Amino acid sequence: MTDSPLRTLRRIARSRPAPPEERCDMCTAPVTADHSHVVDLNSRRLLCACRPCYLLFTDDHAHLRYRAVPDRVRRLEGPVLDERTWDELRIPVGLAFLLRHSGQDRTVAFYPGPAGATESELPAADLPFLATLRPDVEALLARRGRDAYVVPIDACYELTGRLRTLWRGFDGGQQAHAAVDEFFARLAERAS
Repeated sequence: MTDSPLRTLRRIARSRPAPPEERCDMCTAPVTADHSHVVDLNSRRLLCACRPCYLLFTDDHAHLRYRAVPDRVRRLEGPVLDERTWDELRIPVGLAFLLRHSGQDRTVAFYPGPAGATESELPAADLPFLATLRPDVEALLARRGRDAYVVPIDACYELTGRLRTLWRGFDGGQQAHAAVDEFFARLAERAS
């Protein structure tokens, strides 16, 4: 006697391995979906971190290879990057994140797009708000003529990854624009 189709499907489902759980990239301990990150300052790569490993790298003044990514989100009031400043910085698109690269002692801008984040060195400019950012781990995320936030760098890469999957055409398309609006709405809720 042969198995019924339903019985066969159940047997197949039971025999499939469980999806791998997320693990800390430093010690391999299991981590939850809302885990923290650290930045490898040499490769500028984000690493998933369990809470104990994350806490090892929270001192910004320690000369370590890794640095913990904070979780603060802060809305910046007023015209942080007005139209004139946006043009002076030669940012060619309407969405960018700026961060201070400590290893090269310079500010860089990234533009999310269909290929990921495109990096651009910024011309010298007097941008006092950059002094409030923690180097390498926080960024100014701004939309031209609209809102600006200080965010953890992993939030910028989250947005970049989302846009990469949705991008259509020259300007990203309607889905990408909606995703940006949703992302900024979530930032507004998180902002302190």
